[in-house]
Amino acid sequence: MPFAYTVVYVDNVEASLSFFERAFGLTRGFVSPGAEFGQLDTGTTALAFCDHATARESLGGDYRRAADGAPLGMEVAFTTDDVAAAVDRAVQAGATLLKPATRMPWGQTVAYVRAPDGTLVELCTPMG
Repeated sequence: MPFAYTVVYVDNVEASLSFFERAFGLTRGFVSPGAEFGQLDTGTTALAFCDHATARESLGGDYRRAADGAPLGMEVAFTTDDVAAAVDRAVQAGATLLKPATRMPWGQTVAYVRAPDGTLVELCTPMG
């Protein structure tokens, strides 16, 4: 079963799409007519955003919002050869730096930022 997409529930789909375009150079794919849902072209697996009202209706209940309190126990990750430059670009676009670029024991360089909508984002060099 192929992994199709990740959907982040947010206050403002347009704002999240715009941030991810500016911060990470992504381009938008599908956006619903009322902008309740939108997705970015990220390869074979899409990164999508859905507004809270639509998400609650689809889910049939409530959930913990990514923007409330500490980051959720999940992340969206992007690989890059230059983690420090990617962090700078994300912060300039409005992200909050959580952990600067750090060389990990297994050789990968990893940093963490938080998007304005609360999404935890890892920026890292490719594995191996």
